[in-house]
Amino acid sequence: MINDQKRKMLLGITGGIAAYKSAFLLRLLKKTDVDIQVVMTEAATQFISKLTMQALSGKPVYDNMWAEEQGHGMAHIETSRGCRLILVAPASANFISKLATGTANDLLSTICLARNCELLIAPAMNKEMWDNKSTQRNIETLKRDGVHIVGPVGGDQACGEVGLGRMAEPETIYETTLKFFQPRLFKNKKIVITAGGTFEKIDAVRGITNQSSGRMGFAIAQAAIEYGAEVILIVGTHSASPPIGCELVKVQSAADMLAAVLDHIETTDIFISAAAVSDYRAKETVSHKLKKDSQFLHQLQLEPTEDILKKISTMKNSPFCVGFAAETENLEKNAQDKRQLKNIPLIVGNLIPQAIGSDFNELLLIDKNGIHKLPRDTKIKHAKNLLNHISKIYE
Repeated sequence: MINDQKRKMLLGITGGIAAYKSAFLLRLLKKTDVDIQVVMTEAATQFISKLTMQALSGKPVYDNMWAEEQGHGMAHIETSRGCRLILVAPASANFISKLATGTANDLLSTICLARNCELLIAPAMNKEMWDNKSTQRNIETLKRDGVHIVGPVGGDQACGEVGLGRMAEPETIYETTLKFFQPRLFKNKKIVITAGGTFEKIDAVRGITNQSSGRMGFAIAQAAIEYGAEVILIVGTHSASPPIGCELVKVQSAADMLAAVLDHIETTDIFISAAAVSDYRAKETVSHKLKKDSQFLHQLQLEPTEDILKKISTMKNSPFCVGFAAETENLEKNAQDKRQLKNIPLIVGNLIPQAIGSDFNELLLIDKNGIHKLPRDTKIKHAKNLLNHISKIYE
């Protein structure tokens, strides 16, 4: 078992038109906290520039085994040390042949031969090249050697032909890559997470909502996926992009969100209520657009929405429940009070001005053992800190 502390990987790029997809793949991988080093073959630089990959990775791209600044002449050894994974995407037919025969005549092939970590490849080539018996022999050899393979897939190819050989889509490769970095804290566990805001209709265009971006809930979902959980993400209004690799359920109102939670809660182990659910909705709504001088708007009556977290936490055989307290003042007291009111084992407190629309946050984790302060950091790191804390008190 590889040490879970390793959060480094190498992204290798070989020659092929699919190399342009590696830029999209790198952007997806950068959403995690994995340290990524890009290594390109000379052929790869004919399809996508080193400058592009350097700008996306934020680090110099390695391509020369003899360059002193790239590993002091030992780049083929040093580059892979401490890595959890080497991912080669795209992996050309020529490079696959090198891997199968142990050929090491450039930096990337030498790194792969000298590796002490897992290797994942995403083949990409013309359909006839993929179907060629020599390629298939090489693929079988790599499988026996323990190399992981994702793809290829069928479809239109750059040469104009149609068939099997296209590189798997970046999203698919990304999901496969994440599995190598999971501490598996929540293997075989189902986690339902609510995120974003809700929208309570007044008329055909107006409604009651809030400024929630969904970022914190999405970060928790991302971390839970990486930790091996089956994740159901129930999301309302949002301005961020939800993570890949979970079951996404889109809702609008608080009532919609409650119904979606109830649909999944029976088999849920952990429920994390990170959504900013509207406390009120219009007592009456209309299907058309109201005019500004409408008496209805002047006398708008509100009624409370159902408390989703309280309903779930008070159910018979309820899952482990985690709530959020977003406050503008008296954070510690208000969060403590909310935890007692909801009767939940853990509540997460944060100040609204610091959290809304930002990728950074400060959190208070409050449970029966006291208060645990998490200083300002990225939401994805706080999401992992939160899940680590949950794993300790879950049982």
